[in-house]
Amino acid sequence: MSQSNNNFSTGFLLGSLVGGVIGGILGATLANRRNDSLDSDEFLNGNAPNQLKNSDLDFRADAEIEAARRSLENKIAQLNETIDDVRDQLGNMNKVSSENGE
Repeated sequence: MSQSNNNFSTGFLLGSLVGGVIGGILGATLANRRNDSLDSDEFLNGNAPNQLKNSDLDFRADAEIEAARRSLENKIAQLNETIDDVRDQLGNMNKVSSENGE
């Protein structure tokens, strides 16, 4: 019984040690990425030289949104045309089947 208790204790301590090391490395890595992200946000907010102004970024974002909206409108128009074509085909099939007495 003491052997199994000893194995459990050893495994528990070893697992805690390995988990702590991995958690520390992972935490430090994520903290550095977060800090880098915050630094890049400061760059975009006017705290760095030679950067685009917020109005330029807003204009680009508005242009991208407008292009996406137009693309979606075109796709919706294509879908509506396809739906109308299918309706016409189904309507013609119903007319033919009713004329044949089915």
